[in-house]
Amino acid sequence: MKLIRWVLGRMIILLDFAFTPKSRHREKNSQELINEITKSYKLYQYNACPFCVKVRRFFKRESINIQLIDAKNEVYKKDLIEYGGILKVPCLRIEEEKNEVKWLYESDKIINFISKQVKII
Repeated sequence: MKLIRWVLGRMIILLDFAFTPKSRHREKNSQELINEITKSYKLYQYNACPFCVKVRRFFKRESINIQLIDAKNEVYKKDLIEYGGILKVPCLRIEEEKNEVKWLYESDKIINFISKQVKII
């Protein structure tokens, strides 16, 4: 089973690399505003997770710069469990004003949330 997961994971990474979407080009001011909105967001993810790839490809297509965190790292894995409540990816860590932190799971929910934040639909 591990071998199958490893092979499928490598195929996902290869296909994601081979068919990387083109980034959206915006006016400088618009892009800076989006960068400001999303600067405190972090995406906890695995490189070979198909749902994580879906979110990363959305970010690439829409030129959204969000820090990617490899959840295989033990420190970040503990953060997901301790603060997010579950070890599941993709997970968007949203740090809001007043240092309030929310954890958002599920690729579709993350994409919808980001779309609303940066007014992309």
